[in-house]
Amino acid sequence: MMFDLLQNIEFDQPWLLGFLLLIPLMAYYHYFYRNRVKPASLKVSHTLSNPGSPSFRVQALSYLPILQLLALGFLITAMARPQLALKEEEITAEGIDIIMALDLSSSMLAKDFQPDRLEVSKKVASEFVDKRPDDRIGLIVFSGESFTQCPLTSDHRIVKRFLSQLQCGFLEEGTAIGMGLATAVNRIKDSEAKSKVVILLTDGDNNTGYIKPLTAAEMARELDVTVYTIGVGSKGMALTPQGKRSDGSYVFDYARVMINEELLSQIAQTTGGKYFRATSEQSLEQVYNEIDQLEKTEREVTTFKRYSDEFPGFANRS
Repeated sequence: MMFDLLQNIEFDQPWLLGFLLLIPLMAYYHYFYRNRVKPASLKVSHTLSNPGSPSFRVQALSYLPILQLLALGFLITAMARPQLALKEEEITAEGIDIIMALDLSSSMLAKDFQPDRLEVSKKVASEFVDKRPDDRIGLIVFSGESFTQCPLTSDHRIVKRFLSQLQCGFLEEGTAIGMGLATAVNRIKDSEAKSKVVILLTDGDNNTGYIKPLTAAEMARELDVTVYTIGVGSKGMALTPQGKRSDGSYVFDYARVMINEELLSQIAQTTGGKYFRATSEQSLEQVYNEIDQLEKTEREVTTFKRYSDEFPGFANRS
């Protein structure tokens, strides 16, 4: 902390600091050059057989030149007028409102991602939230129905907490992409942000719900909402839930990954967004990184400086 404070010290008359170079010259003269010429001495017997050690006053006199040099250094520093530069930053940020719509159908528990698609999607989404400090972010979840898990908020701790608690199974089974998108659009439609964005992540095809995905996409376009769609899942076969046991645990078996990429591409194109395919955790991270670059927040920073004179402290020491 002391180092940070010294970094903010500036001098009004910095040229005076050049006189500090005289101090080591004076020290050299006093301790080396002058001591080479020793004055004549005369030994005189002492009346005491054991004179003992010198008094404290006599010992202190040997340090007097050092104290004088230190005082001179503080005086020169004070004359240079050290000032503490106090910076004030005025930040104007044009934030973006972002709704993340996340598929919670049971297929999100497929094991082609480790430990599964859902946990990886939650982790990467949470990292994306950390990169958007100036944006309001909300969370929609959907499977056979849709639900607002977290409304738009600038408190990203709440968003990340809700993300970490997401689990499959508490919504009706199915994949209602249209309903998930419609709920997200409804949540963001009244936003006054410069840019309104929905990031919709799913691993399947629309197979239920009373709102068609392309109808929801048309709604988004009319309300100036940009939709980025992400299809998450490997290509080929994956170990996927195929049913439930009596105790509620899932039965897994290999099944073909069926993502309707044509539909997701149409949704994105309709709204001016983009479709991405993520086949691994690394590629999903790259997808969110690209979205982060596409939707940059504009920041305008104006810096002011205030100064406070600190020379009285150095003058008092001298």
